[in-house]
Amino acid sequence: MDSWEATVEAQIRSAQERGEFDNLPGMGKPIPGRNLPYDESWWIKSFLEREALPTDLLLPTPLLLRRRVEQVPDEVRDLPTEEAVRAYVAVLNREILAWLRNPSGPRVVVRPVNADEVVRGWRERRQARAVPAARPDAGTPATVALQRRSRRWWRLPWRRPAA
Repeated sequence: MDSWEATVEAQIRSAQERGEFDNLPGMGKPIPGRNLPYDESWWIKSFLEREALPTDLLLPTPLLLRRRVEQVPDEVRDLPTEEAVRAYVAVLNREILAWLRNPSGPRVVVRPVNADEVVRGWRERRQARAVPAARPDAGTPATVALQRRSRRWWRLPWRRPAA
């Protein structure tokens, strides 16, 4: 045991002499959380902060599923086809049914999502985005003629910018 400790000490000493411990991050700064009371889940909190992971991962399964059900309209908004929307809902419903077969965690009501309602809402939002907001003066013939005339005026040869 002493030979192993001596070997480790020798490696640390040689690394110090080479300067491998110089300019380490946090050097000269106080240890974070030193004056705070002990928190037994400090390591998972620091991991979530360091890796920039959402704290939703810590929720129990039924609450996580419930939150995902609430976020379905936002999640399917940018999907390109109805089949993709139905596939997303089918995957979510499979996860919900798997949890319902073997529930764990707090007793929270989680029901499968109705794919037809989600598709109906997806279509409505898609059609609302597809219809451009019509300007009140854009369609009158006088406005169209004025726009054409003003465009032609800038194309006249003496109005072209010098190159």
